[in-house]
Amino acid sequence: MIELVTVAVITLLAVISPGADFAMITRNSLVYGRCAGLIASAGIAVGVQLHVFYTMLGVGIVLKESPFLFSVVKIVGMVYLVYLGYTTFTARPVNPSSAPLAQQFSSWKIFRMGFLTNALNPKTTLFVVSVYTQVVSPNTPLAVQLGYGGFMSLAHWVWFSLIAIFFSHEAFRAKVLDHQTLVNRIIGVVLAFLGFSLALSSQ
Repeated sequence: MIELVTVAVITLLAVISPGADFAMITRNSLVYGRCAGLIASAGIAVGVQLHVFYTMLGVGIVLKESPFLFSVVKIVGMVYLVYLGYTTFTARPVNPSSAPLAQQFSSWKIFRMGFLTNALNPKTTLFVVSVYTQVVSPNTPLAVQLGYGGFMSLAHWVWFSLIAIFFSHEAFRAKVLDHQTLVNRIIGVVLAFLGFSLALSSQ
């Protein structure tokens, strides 16, 4: 029971802490609307499962014990976040009513953006690896460990879906989109900053 509560509390705290996932969901929800935000949220949830999968296979321990390999992960994550920040910063304003989502930015691209933002995020790597190596007992049944992973994904999906719903509220969104260029630049800078800060942070 203590293990379950600990995993749940750590997961919830990790999910609600601001980061690259939050910035990406905010941007997609504001610019492309609620559907885009929800699709990206699903991508984040699936990205969490990638971390769970390789951690349960033992790769997470290798990453944790190898500064070089973890540095590679951080650099790859940094490059992606900086790229995402650059494309957001330089993006042209979009008229949400001019074309359906599929013509502006495909659902698959938005899902992939959510997936990659989480899958390449060193912060999530550390979170999942730490939970499974320091909190979850090696004697915990496999089914329970899989359940923990499912809860992590569910928590991410619910939280970021709520964020998407909030930021895609029509009245709020309409006001923000009047300043879309400024919003894109702010979020772009935030994403790039997060990329550099995560890459430069210690393990």
